[in-house]
Amino acid sequence: MTTAPTSAAPDAAGIASARPPHVAGGITPTKRLIIAGCTNRKSVQRGPLPALDRYQGGCVPELRNRLGYRPQRRARIRFLSAEHGLIAADTPLVWYDRRLDPARAAFLRPAVTRALAAEFAAGVPDEVLVIAEPVYLVLLADLLAHPGRPRIRWIPDPHGWPQAAAVLTDWGW
Repeated sequence: MTTAPTSAAPDAAGIASARPPHVAGGITPTKRLIIAGCTNRKSVQRGPLPALDRYQGGCVPELRNRLGYRPQRRARIRFLSAEHGLIAADTPLVWYDRRLDPARAAFLRPAVTRALAAEFAAGVPDEVLVIAEPVYLVLLADLLAHPGRPRIRWIPDPHGWPQAAAVLTDWGW
């Protein structure tokens, strides 16, 4: 059984409310998304590295060990970067040093909203796991306020791997 993709016009924030198509008897990778905050600890290796490899703090090492070698799962990981906004796990990053403060979060918020709108244009995931300190939620404010938003599971402690692992286990990841 095949379900035709759904689509919907974006709302005022630019985030569409459509749900992704489901595959009978299975879970499509687009039904879940992980968004983690960037970390102060970064690999000092020269040159660009994928974000999932550049970030070394918080629960990123455990996330990388659990999902980094699985391309379909790795493709469902995003980071909220204090330097770059919303980025994919494989976005190449050179080393940088920038903390996210409320002013920087307010500055990046429109770009993150646009990136999420583009991300969700093909369908809004059913669930999003957010592993990030409270200031990162400023970047996601338009998603949080959206009436068609996915279920959001928030872990405010970037070192909260046991809680994140429990969610991933619940997802079958």
